[in-house]
Amino acid sequence: MAPEDDEVMIDPWSSNQSTDYARIRDQFGLQSLSLARIRDPSMLHRRGIIFAHRDLDVILDTLDAGKPCGVLTGLMPSGKMHLGHSLVIEQLRWFQSQGADVTIAVADLEALATRGISLEEGRRVAIDEYICNYVALGLDPEKTSVYFQSRRPIVQRLGFQLGKKTNLSALESIYGFNGSSNLAHVQAPLIQAGDILHPMLDAYGGLRPIVVPVGVDQDPHIRLTRDLAQATNWFNVRERRGGGLVVGFSVQEENRKALGVGQDGRVDMERRREVFGALADALQKDGWADIRTNPKHGVLEIPAATSADRGSIRLLLLREERAMGGLGLMPPSSTYHRFAVGLTGDKMSSSKPETTIFLDDDNDTVKKRINNAFSGGRASLTEHRKHGGDPEIDVAFQYLNTFFEPNDQIIAETAASYRKGTLLTGELKKQCIDAAVSWLGNIRARRESLSDEVERLLAHDGS
Repeated sequence: MAPEDDEVMIDPWSSNQSTDYARIRDQFGLQSLSLARIRDPSMLHRRGIIFAHRDLDVILDTLDAGKPCGVLTGLMPSGKMHLGHSLVIEQLRWFQSQGADVTIAVADLEALATRGISLEEGRRVAIDEYICNYVALGLDPEKTSVYFQSRRPIVQRLGFQLGKKTNLSALESIYGFNGSSNLAHVQAPLIQAGDILHPMLDAYGGLRPIVVPVGVDQDPHIRLTRDLAQATNWFNVRERRGGGLVVGFSVQEENRKALGVGQDGRVDMERRREVFGALADALQKDGWADIRTNPKHGVLEIPAATSADRGSIRLLLLREERAMGGLGLMPPSSTYHRFAVGLTGDKMSSSKPETTIFLDDDNDTVKKRINNAFSGGRASLTEHRKHGGDPEIDVAFQYLNTFFEPNDQIIAETAASYRKGTLLTGELKKQCIDAAVSWLGNIRARRESLSDEVERLLAHDGS
């Protein structure tokens, strides 16, 4: 079905994406990011590069309370790592600095299904082109684990299990699949859902909130995974009319017996009261005194709870679900960053080398590419002095703002000088080149001295 004229389509596998972020945020129900809510915000937060989220408050509340929390990302083992990839790694590093553990999934099965890259080649590319740079960019090996989809069978089993909670029509709606889509491509999103959710399993860190930082083009994966996780949940938490929260049952084929529902639909009230008793006991141990149970109608009310308590109560209920034999999976949170602008002024892409700087580029290549980059300056020196340049479209400025210059005051002064025309385009490009050469040089030096750390990261990949 073709989209309406006022709709935006986002595709995780396409290099052509909309950059109308406000429209995307509104159409897909993303939440705006409040800088005031972020403790010790990173450069990407301060400069609006991370612009939206889903349920990030759950993660921030968990971190503030000093409780376990995880962050996950995936990498596609194809091509070489470029500047745009570092946006996610900087976010991982920030979450890690706040107390979160990091899991990195190498999507070698997806690369095989969608790009024809063998598992052997995918492993080589992942290690040589990506993981080495992840360490060099500052991830702590003690709090980071890397694994390959093909070597962690639980991911595939969980993806298969989650597949029972969706259908082909839903996948067609989310991804635009059609009759010509190969089945391996169709299956890839379910494997990715297994990637995102399996760190909550007891063997991989246990039940805790998980956040996935992504470019907005990856939101279809997040939406599918959230829907699948919620579809498995035995207990739902919603706001109660008149205040408070109410917990309801989600009766499914897998949990009918555990929740006291027979195949004929009749309710075993003794079993139902046992379930409510277990939930009430867990809530009371968590400090909730006023709990009203109604086993007959399958609801439990917590009048004193507020919407701010929903996350912690949901986590408690998931633990109880897991104790009763359910999966107990929490829908993942997510953050969304803007696409990195390419050297040509369009989107940066690995498939278009002329649009980006790769992390292993030498200094001469970096200098040449930045000097040839799209400029926001005027056509002549006289016009530039008179009218000034536009830093919002100038690639050299955008690279300083996004990657290379951590000092906010320097960024503000550079933008102001460029707008006034006192800073020339050539001078701005030189400033960017100097910063880029230094930034990439530091990464190169760290990369060459960190082989042992790379091996520690790979210790959990199942090989």
